[in-house]
Amino acid sequence: MENKENIIVTLTFKFALEIIRYCDNLQENKKFVIANQLLKSGTSIGANIREAQNAQSKADFIHKFKISAKEIEETTYWLELCKFSNNYPDVDNLIEQLSTISKIVNKIIITSKQK
Repeated sequence: MENKENIIVTLTFKFALEIIRYCDNLQENKKFVIANQLLKSGTSIGANIREAQNAQSKADFIHKFKISAKEIEETTYWLELCKFSNNYPDVDNLIEQLSTISKIVNKIIITSKQK
């Protein structure tokens, strides 16, 4: 379990950096509303996972990961809006990274509930 937690912390941190870069690009193109929403949800994923590393209990740990799962869904929504809107930079790589993160987060939630 410890190894997976480190992997997910690393993946979500790298993803947050990519989101920041993408949102900077959106802001340069005057797409402020989407950029702000995406920046908040996309960086919140890793923040909650980082918080979970110091959870007070197993329930708290699971709760933080569930918040991350919700943020993943919201981020997916904003990325899909970008994907299917005109004149937005390509998001396929971000969607792919988020899919991987989502699978790991959901696996950690399921595994944690079983212990």
